[in-house]
Amino acid sequence: MSGFDGGRVYYSYQGQEAPREPLEEGTGLADKELVDHFKKFIQTYQIGTTRDVSERRLYADDLYERRTHLHVDLKDVRAASHRLADELEERPTEVLPLFEEAAYQVLQDMVAADEEGKPVEVQDVQVLLYSSIPLAQSQAMSIRDLESSRVSKLVLLTGIITAASKPRHKATYLTLQCKTCRGTKRVTCKPGLGGAYMPTYCDMADRRAPGAAGSEGCGQNPFVVLPEGSSFVDQQTLKLQEKPEDVPTGELPRTVMLVADRQCCNIVTPGTRVTITGIYSTYKGKAMDKGATSLQQPYIRVVSIMQEAGDAHSRFKFTKEEIQAFEQFAKQDGLHDEIFARIAPNIYGSPDIKRAIACLLFGGSRKVGTAVSAGHRGWSLPDGTNRRGDINVLLLGDPSTAKSQFLKFVSRVAPIAVYTSGKGSSAAGLTATVVQDANTREFYLEGGAMVLADNGVVCIDEFDKMRPEDRVAIHEAMEQQTISIAKAGITTMLKSRTSVLAAANPPSGRYDDLKTAQENIDLQSTILSRFDLIFIVKDVREHDIAIARQVLDNHRLGGAIKARRQGAGSGAAGDVGVGQEAQDVEFLKRYIHYCRSQCSPRVNEDAAKRLAAFYVEIRNEARAQANATDSDSPPVPITVRQLEAVVRIAESLAKMSLQPVATLEHVNMAIELFTKSTMDAVKSGLTQTELGGEQQLGHVRRLEERVKRRLHIGAYMTTRRLLDEMVALGEPESLVLRVLLTMAAAGDVNLTRERTMVHRVR
Repeated sequence: MSGFDGGRVYYSYQGQEAPREPLEEGTGLADKELVDHFKKFIQTYQIGTTRDVSERRLYADDLYERRTHLHVDLKDVRAASHRLADELEERPTEVLPLFEEAAYQVLQDMVAADEEGKPVEVQDVQVLLYSSIPLAQSQAMSIRDLESSRVSKLVLLTGIITAASKPRHKATYLTLQCKTCRGTKRVTCKPGLGGAYMPTYCDMADRRAPGAAGSEGCGQNPFVVLPEGSSFVDQQTLKLQEKPEDVPTGELPRTVMLVADRQCCNIVTPGTRVTITGIYSTYKGKAMDKGATSLQQPYIRVVSIMQEAGDAHSRFKFTKEEIQAFEQFAKQDGLHDEIFARIAPNIYGSPDIKRAIACLLFGGSRKVGTAVSAGHRGWSLPDGTNRRGDINVLLLGDPSTAKSQFLKFVSRVAPIAVYTSGKGSSAAGLTATVVQDANTREFYLEGGAMVLADNGVVCIDEFDKMRPEDRVAIHEAMEQQTISIAKAGITTMLKSRTSVLAAANPPSGRYDDLKTAQENIDLQSTILSRFDLIFIVKDVREHDIAIARQVLDNHRLGGAIKARRQGAGSGAAGDVGVGQEAQDVEFLKRYIHYCRSQCSPRVNEDAAKRLAAFYVEIRNEARAQANATDSDSPPVPITVRQLEAVVRIAESLAKMSLQPVATLEHVNMAIELFTKSTMDAVKSGLTQTELGGEQQLGHVRRLEERVKRRLHIGAYMTTRRLLDEMVALGEPESLVLRVLLTMAAAGDVNLTRERTMVHRVR
């Protein structure tokens, strides 16, 4: 983004002088009148709408408490005077400094009265305007709706901060000194990206006595800046991008540059969702032609930044009737089956996958390592470490099994969702990157998909097509839920509290039952251990007629299909129209928001004992499976992460029913789901016993010796070439692949670059 973090200041007249210049006698009556009205508003208007008058506060009280800034809701200004609100919306560049002048005078009077005649020194006051309601019907709420008619007017935008420059110092006043006559003068700098006019000639020579220094002229460009006599404020440049859910299909997300100063500086980081109130301004960019002065680059001069408080779900407002409906819905019998039936109703079958997606949407309980209070000992960890509550799910299997459709459904229902494809995603695009500005050669940080989807879901399709180094980059984001950056002198850590829903295909394109699990699951164990649930999705032929009818109904009726909810486990059937289906999705979406923001369950003692016994059981099964396949470890390692995965699943099941405790029933349901997904993936494929008896094992050993003779120690060879040579000698290709995997597990060879190269180790 050209000129994003530029140190060069371009002059852009905004019709405004300094942020606060004391009004002189003889100024316009309108300005004096506006100052008086603003003073009256600050001194008399009460904040809040509570019935108890004693609980209400005046804006003057907040001003006296903060001293440097004042938050003002434009809705309150409009309630007090429509004229003041209209002036602020239509002429914010001229009127906002008058508001700040009024706040300065009110604060000065209050402090003077409190100090009882002592010398009073009051700093400038910044008025932070925000609006709890849209400013006007024509007011833009999206970046792509900004038009030229909104220039120099107040705008209200929502989006995500994707990049932030380092703070710099912007002058509000400059003290200039003549190099010849040593005279000084003070000039005003324009706000935002506006600069100051540097006089080319000294106009103070005519005021000096004849013969004095400078009386005969000081020459051209005689002034120099005195930093010690100038006034500065902090300023920061940000980049605001549209929310992923607001971007139309097929369109690129729009961005706009923000310029924040004083209290708005250095308070947000990339990935923060904000609501910006600012003045739509322009400046002449460096790339513009010298003669084309009419072409201007737009930017937003920030008036206030409102972050979305806490969890992303807290931004949703629920009515009393809606909360009662949610509470009633959570108490009904068969609640879990009802929720599972609402997950992707247009997709036939796959009941276990729908249960897993429901658990992913609701999520477990996040344990934050903060100071532990007496009433929240179960919600924090005393050692300061964190435990994620988000659930990661991997769908691995045949093509045309609705894996991508599940991802699309989650991207519509999840509160915050980013959909991406593994083939078109890089490590920097998924995590974060350090970008160098083309003009200033300075570096700034820009967040990727997992930063933008904080408190949401990242859907990654074609997960197997990603490069290995790109998959390694998201290891930290999936488990620790942070992204560490140490590049170009920038050392920082970004939050990425997201769930990951990934879809992948086996190396051969389809799942082969005649291959071992290591051959079908061509992913590293380090990435597999970070997925809580792993599903092997196969294209079975038993349900061809039912699937065909479902697909044809979707095409023929356009969504007004007969809901076959027996695939989701409920056994219910009935006609569901397009409108009813949309209502179910919207209800589910808001119910998920409510549950995630109001409920944070924990497992009880009986459930913990059952989980401990189950962990020992699955560890023994994994060890037995490894012995059966004659390998050191199964393709999907069973570690403590899998124990925590079952805990998160049990917490999500309890959260669905708004229960504060995950009971033994929830744990048994979680164990059943984990067994049908991850444990089945561990046991998938053929074992060494199923491959043959002693005769087959002897053939395998002879083939190992042949491979060792062909591949010398320290040599490299492509897997394809080695397979062709062994096949030419009469060896089965599938058996050669199994031998290579066995040798790799024993440490005799290394399979690099996703098993396309073979390196002989010893």
